[in-house]
Formats: sequence, structure tokens, C-alpha cells
Amino acid sequence: MSLKTLSIVTLAMLLTGSVLAQRNFDQYNRLGITAGLTFFDLSTSSFNTSQGSGVMGGFTTRGSFRNNFDLIYGLTFSSNKVKIAGSSTNGIGGGFERVNMTYSLQSVQVNFLGSYNIIKHHLSLEFGPLLNISSKLTLDSDQYQDYIVEGYERLRASEIEDISKVSPLLMGGLTAGLENFRLSAHYQYGLTNVLNNLNDLGLESTDFKGKTTTLILSATLYF
Repeated sequence: MSLKTLSIVTLAMLLTGSVLAQRNFDQYNRLGITAGLTFFDLSTSSFNTSQGSGVMGGFTTRGSFRNNFDLIYGLTFSSNKVKIAGSSTNGIGGGFERVNMTYSLQSVQVNFLGSYNIIKHHLSLEFGPLLNISSKLTLDSDQYQDYIVEGYERLRASEIEDISKVSPLLMGGLTAGLENFRLSAHYQYGLTNVLNNLNDLGLESTDFKGKTTTLILSATLYF
């Protein structure tokens, strides 16, 4: 399923769920628009990486569930970046230019979260699973395509773009603000090896391992 198709289907489900929630969550139910910044990295020993920044935005629904708990579900789009070290040659028999090569990663996430209200409508802890569908890692500059990834002799920067596309994540964080406007800080951690797809390509290493980590700072406006 393409990112476009997934987005359309999930958005339709979100809007339908919001209408049904109005009947089930009489106390409080709001449809919101969220936007923010992402700080993305790969937790891996396979590459030398550096955190990159990006942007995110999407739709969310928050509804009363029981006692001090709310339910949150939604759809978010993000454009993330991560830097991976490489060089113009493998350094054997001559000099080399070492650089941090920037890769971009587009993704769509479907989330279903629980929210514990410390102060109802003003301060809450949020936690739960997400399903992440992503594109390939894409080099921001074509000039680095034939650069050698740091730690390898022949592995080119363009050969590590085809990472695994589907991965489950766990997210937790804190949301604070007003009934109609809230600021959030969330942390996401990937549960599966997002580099596993590279192990099937016959590259220099057959034991690529890595999980995604993302810090998200966002704002949500509820209607």
C-alpha cells in the first residue's frame, strides 16, 4: 500500500471515528490539528549517525474514556533527516574527505494512545503504540552517492537507502495547555530492526541492526 493510499484510508477512518465518538464520548471529544518539530536518529552500531531535525503535522482526535483517562487516535505525516558519516574514498593509499551525509525520510504514522489526566484538560501523560510507514532513506545531495560509508571498505552511500518500510513504535510523553490548545513533548522508539531490509541485499555486511528514535515537540489546536 502506498503512502498516499494509506493516508486517504486512515484519514477517512479518523473522521468517521470522530463522528462516532461524539455519540460515545459525550463528556469531551475534540478533533485537532497538530504540527511540530522532529529530532530523528538511528540507534545503531552499523553506522556512525548524527541526529537530524525535521517537521511533522497531522490530525488527531481526543475523547473522554473512563475516569481520568482519554483516548487519542490520529494520523501524522513527517519529514525527518538523519546524518551518516562517510568519505570520498576508503582512505587506502591516499587522503579522503570525511563528511556527514544527510538523508531524508518521509513517513506516515497511525497512532492509538492512552492519556492519563493529571489535571483534566490541562496536563496529561500519554503513551501507546504507533504504526509507521516510511519511504526509503534518500540522500539530500547526489554528490555523495558514491561516497564510502564510514567503517566499511566498499559500501557506498546510495546502497543503504532501501531500509525496511513498515515498523511498529512505542510513544510516551507529556502534554500541557488549555482545553483547546496544548503543547506536547513525545519520545518515539522503534520496536523492530529498521535496517533489516539491507541484510537481504548482499551488501558488505550481513548484520545491519538499528532502531529509530525520535523526539517530537508539537502544538495541537482542538476544535
